[in-house]
Amino acid sequence: MAAYIVRRLWQMIPTMLGVILLVFVLFNWVGGDPAYVLAGKISNQEQIDNIRRQLGVDQPYWVQLWIFVKQVLTADFGASWSTNERISHILATRLGPSLTVLVPLLILDTIISVALALAVAYVRGSLTDRLVMILCTVGLSISILVYIIVFQYFFAYKLGWFPVQGWGSGFWENLVVYSSLPILIGLVVSIAPSLRLYRTFVLDEINQDYVRTARAKGVGENRIMWVHVLRNASIPIITYVMAALPGLLLGAFLIERFFSIPGIGREVILAVERSDFPVIKAITVYVAFATILSNLLADLMYKAVDPRVQLK
Repeated sequence: MAAYIVRRLWQMIPTMLGVILLVFVLFNWVGGDPAYVLAGKISNQEQIDNIRRQLGVDQPYWVQLWIFVKQVLTADFGASWSTNERISHILATRLGPSLTVLVPLLILDTIISVALALAVAYVRGSLTDRLVMILCTVGLSISILVYIIVFQYFFAYKLGWFPVQGWGSGFWENLVVYSSLPILIGLVVSIAPSLRLYRTFVLDEINQDYVRTARAKGVGENRIMWVHVLRNASIPIITYVMAALPGLLLGAFLIERFFSIPGIGREVILAVERSDFPVIKAITVYVAFATILSNLLADLMYKAVDPRVQLK
């Protein structure tokens, strides 16, 4: 396994180089000249040239690319063009609020969706199964904006159970008070697609030969579902969950924006509105790196769940 991990880590190098090159091309050739945006509508060519010189975008492309590569290698992307705040400080202070909301959301969504998928698959084909699938379809058809507005109005404004917006200074205060309603909304939105997908994974396993053999040997239905079927259905479930992990860096844009949560998601929106390219490029690179690591972690989890999986 150690040799496999080392080999995968080496494979990250060309992948990250491709990501760096793609990000550089998109932001420098497609994104336009940021000096015109930062200079404002009332500006002259001298001001624009001065801004381009301060930003370093007046250098040849190969020089700018080498600077970008050094920034990635040193994890130092400089300062924000709009606020002059160090990007490392931006990420360090915004990551915590995003994870405070999204890590519990991911854990609860996975546990609840898997349990419901097993329960629905247990009564597959029944009226309960059809009603649950209809509710999931209805839930998928409703925009997250509707959930945010309705839940804020009813639970926060009318009943006063949660604050409408805000963020505190303590972890437990943020987790219990300010994150509860965003997590609840996230669960309502995410359980429907997760449940439908996990139900499909479980039903695929129920029709396998090993399930019929276990029933023929007299194994109880609960043990078949919660031990044998769940273990084999865990492979695609792990794939789906691990693919969602990099999204924790970005957060839920709309949730963070509507609830004034100072997370990565809201920071990305502000950076796009300001054309703050260094912030966007840094977050893009980190998300790409997190995606590669999550894929490696998913492969290792496959081996832990199913010893028959061979890591080659």
